[in-house]
Amino acid sequence: MTSAEDDRRRAAIRPVKRRHEDTLLDLPGVVAVDIGAQTTGGVRTGRPAIVVSVRVKRPAVTVAHGQLLPAEIDGVPVDVIEEDVLLHPALLRADAAPERSGESYPALVGGISVGPCRSIQMVPPQAPEPGEYVTVGTLGLLVAARADRRRVFGLTNFHIACVDDAWAVGDAMTHPSRVDGGRCPQDIVGSLASSALSGSVDAALIALTPERAWRREIAQLGRPGGCARALLGSLVRKRGRTTGLTQGVVVSTDVTLCLDYGDSLGRRRLRDQIRVTTAEGVFGDRGDSGAVLVDPDNQVVGLHCAGTLGGGSGFANPINRVLDELDVVLA
Repeated sequence: MTSAEDDRRRAAIRPVKRRHEDTLLDLPGVVAVDIGAQTTGGVRTGRPAIVVSVRVKRPAVTVAHGQLLPAEIDGVPVDVIEEDVLLHPALLRADAAPERSGESYPALVGGISVGPCRSIQMVPPQAPEPGEYVTVGTLGLLVAARADRRRVFGLTNFHIACVDDAWAVGDAMTHPSRVDGGRCPQDIVGSLASSALSGSVDAALIALTPERAWRREIAQLGRPGGCARALLGSLVRKRGRTTGLTQGVVVSTDVTLCLDYGDSLGRRRLRDQIRVTTAEGVFGDRGDSGAVLVDPDNQVVGLHCAGTLGGGSGFANPINRVLDELDVVLA
């Protein structure tokens, strides 16, 4: 199938998916609804289908009445796959020794460790056991306010900089994070300026301290060449705090995720997300949230926020939606 034909067939399915995705996500165990190639008997047919991700596939006879996924919807085949999708922060008990000695950059760049100074009360399943935790993610890259390019911010995820509903503008942020041995106030690099947790964006801005140097670069990836839309079949790379430099292929820009943000925020749905898969181990892991995805021209296409259990697939917000909601541009 040609790329143009694939786009045309996906476009025909998209309205059907959008009409029914909330009903599908309301079913127990469903974590994502996407558009992809149908698989029958373990063989990809190439026929586009609505793909429903469930934590555990169960025999039809064990599923309660009214909860069985249909074989097709409005003439579109439905494919069911088994995968769990998780947000990608990393946690450490606040009273524990640092997990590792994190990289420390005197001039801030994208792709490095960042996290709040404050600790957060967490309970299972968000954390292994009840207690006070500190969190870490990735500083994706440096951006600037559209109205005043002199105002520079670090971009990361909402669930990295804000974490729960107790966040406040001005919360101190440190590099390296406390998980990686960062100290507060010695290693504070900025403070929470604004955030967005909406239908398609999970993002936050860190206002940098005036004395902190920065460079418009991403570690191991260099200077970004601008922003672009993620294209199906395109190779993308990211530089995350935990897995470093990884690459994968964009296989969808239509996935809707249902993600657990903990007791205070509950489960949230992110629509029209980018799905990236890799055959080379993992694309992302806990601590990589906030990293940006770049295409072969080093243009930024997405903001990494989650991945499948095991790390074979990663998910990202489309970067243009992120920049629009936060009213910023590349620094």
